[in-house]
Amino acid sequence: MVKASLYLDTSAINFLFADDAPEKKEITIDFFDNFIRLGVYDTYITEFVIAEINQNTNELERERLLKIVEEYPIEILPIEKGEEVGLLAQNYLDNGIMPPKKLFDALHVAFCVVTKIDYLVSWNFKHLANINRERRVLAKNYELGYIHPLRIITPTELTGYGN
Repeated sequence: MVKASLYLDTSAINFLFADDAPEKKEITIDFFDNFIRLGVYDTYITEFVIAEINQNTNELERERLLKIVEEYPIEILPIEKGEEVGLLAQNYLDNGIMPPKKLFDALHVAFCVVTKIDYLVSWNFKHLANINRERRVLAKNYELGYIHPLRIITPTELTGYGN
């Protein structure tokens, strides 16, 4: 059986250290330790995630996040089809699918769509992990000929946490 593919946005990693959100932190730790570490899914990020992490001005936080990428079986994928990814991300921004100042969010989604990743994992409910945003993304994708059904979900949906 083929493993599902996951793309982690930056928030999915950040919540490993979210002391201000203990329930999400606990779920995220469970997700990383019992699913990512054990290779239940093929797990990916791109240089977009690394760039976001590197924007963190707190050196200690930045180093902790980068260390997670090294310690877990998370593959950093090259930005293949970069022009196509960039054009699709810009389409999302131009058409109000993603807020104008959320370029990295649009790039994460576009990369997943173009490379046919199964799940984009995020704790960003406002701009990514909500059904309304997912429906708008899917509608635009179908309009543009992208038929792979990307799901944008939280770690909770992959772990069954609380069930």
